[in-house]
Amino acid sequence: MARPAEAEAEAVAGVRTLAGTTSVPPPRGSRVLRLSAWAVAALLVASWAFVLSEENAGVGELLSAETLANAGRFLGRLAGADEDEPAFLNAAGWAEAGRLAWQTLAMSVLAIGFAAVGTLLTTMAGSRPVEGRRGWGGQLLFAAVRLSWVFARAVPELVWALLIVFVLAPGILAGALALGLHTFGVLAKLCAEVVEGLDRRPLRAVRAAGASRAQALLYAVLPSALPSFLTFLLYRWEVIIRTTIVVGFVGAAGLGREFRLRMSYLHYTDVALLLLVYVGLVLAVDAVGVGLRRLAR
Repeated sequence: MARPAEAEAEAVAGVRTLAGTTSVPPPRGSRVLRLSAWAVAALLVASWAFVLSEENAGVGELLSAETLANAGRFLGRLAGADEDEPAFLNAAGWAEAGRLAWQTLAMSVLAIGFAAVGTLLTTMAGSRPVEGRRGWGGQLLFAAVRLSWVFARAVPELVWALLIVFVLAPGILAGALALGLHTFGVLAKLCAEVVEGLDRRPLRAVRAAGASRAQALLYAVLPSALPSFLTFLLYRWEVIIRTTIVVGFVGAAGLGREFRLRMSYLHYTDVALLLLVYVGLVLAVDAVGVGLRRLAR
């Protein structure tokens, strides 16, 4: 036990440290964070310098009189300045846009369904063992599943769609597969990280009670990970609904394909109508996703 004089000296030293009389080196994490921030800032400055030097452009060109005049003409055409009856004032146009929005929604639901099934079938095989060690067969399966996730999410949705339309006829199914493949790679990786970060104690308790490996995963792992699974699933659905219009450019059905055609024909008010319907669809899906995520928590 320390003597009273020594204890008093230690207390005084602690007070001086808190008061700032004794220098304390900053944590290593804060130094790394500051260096990272400076590196990002330097990279941004270098990127802008490269773009401005290579393109011979600047902010002044974006705000030039010609650019503003072109933007004004384009917005006027979207508003129907050059047409007697804009498409967004036509009931038939709204009905057709609603039908295309329904196709887009169906494509997104089908895509997230594909991704969800693939994730459920492969998450446990692609997660690091929650108990014990795998044999050679399990390790090979783990590597193969992980590689499939990397490949699926490395290829963008647009490239998947370009490849799939060579096999399937352009339509909802082709677009859903393209969106689902990429989302599968992202969603499975996120869910695997959730499984790997779970508390092991419930699993050990179930195994100690005599449950098999499958029963332990069903009753100890899945209930703990399911809320996070559903949250990621709903979030990726919101991302998919925003990507459907891009996939539609290369042959999938829905608003995307019609948007590309109307732009090609220079039907500006049709484009404005499709944009209005698309924004409404995205807002509706976002609202539904937020509500469902609250229930999942």
